[in-house]
Amino acid sequence: MQKRPIGHALTQLGEWAAHPAAFGLALLYGVSWLIFDRESLNWHGATELLVLCMTLFIVRSEHREFQALHAKLDQVLRLQGDDRPEIIKIDHREPEDIEKHRVRAQAAGSSSCGLSPA
Repeated sequence: MQKRPIGHALTQLGEWAAHPAAFGLALLYGVSWLIFDRESLNWHGATELLVLCMTLFIVRSEHREFQALHAKLDQVLRLQGDDRPEIIKIDHREPEDIEKHRVRAQAAGSSSCGLSPA
């Protein structure tokens, strides 16, 4: 059972926004707007559609860069021999769980160095 179904749904929505099909949905939205309410599709409406497309481009670009970075980090961990499954697959967890893991790892790292956690 999901602990945070809303958080999981928002994460899924973000992943779907990075999919190429999101541009098809934006196009379908624009065509539907044109068909059902042609009068309101003026310069303001066209600007709104352009902002939606620009947002999808940005999300897609960030997703691509993020996936490339993860692939490179996974390779570095494998080459160092520190490819623990819980670290390699951490990107499949919810953002809140990842943040908790980072806080625990930072606290463990600073306590082993004699530093107090910030």
